[in-house]
Amino acid sequence: MQANIIQLLKTQDSAAIAQLYDAYGGALYFIVLRIVSSKELAQQVTQDTFLKAWHHGANYDESKGRLFTWLLNIARNTAIDATRTAHFNHSRKTESIECLNHTSGGEALNLDTIGLREVVYKMEDKYKILIELVYFNGYTQEKVAEEIGVPLGTVKSRLRCAISITASMVNGQRFW
Repeated sequence: MQANIIQLLKTQDSAAIAQLYDAYGGALYFIVLRIVSSKELAQQVTQDTFLKAWHHGANYDESKGRLFTWLLNIARNTAIDATRTAHFNHSRKTESIECLNHTSGGEALNLDTIGLREVVYKMEDKYKILIELVYFNGYTQEKVAEEIGVPLGTVKSRLRCAISITASMVNGQRFW
């Protein structure tokens, strides 16, 4: 199925976006929501993520990583960019605090429901901290390197490995 989505994406077939959204929309929205802390902004960032994927689908290289990882990086970078805008800073001051964990259907969702937190906590500490800081707390890789005192290249390498480990564990496979 993933190969079909990739082919459709690379040829900009309109069915690609629908299939991408069905397969990854909920997970990407949830991660973006953790970064931006606003349902409305998370919806916009998620939509922007799929638009960017559509426009740059021909650039996706399967040899460099999984489709979900590619989409996750687009979503993460788009969410970080959104948090840096004046609109975000203004709305952050005026919005009331709401529950951050929702599915598209509106029911409450937390990391334990989808098993992601459990998977992350089973990882070695050197990977766990990276996932926590980058994907759950919205840190940039540069900020993580400063925070934990390791070179940026090490952060990038470990993060790539951590994502692979997480993806394989979520899919029921373990490779360490």
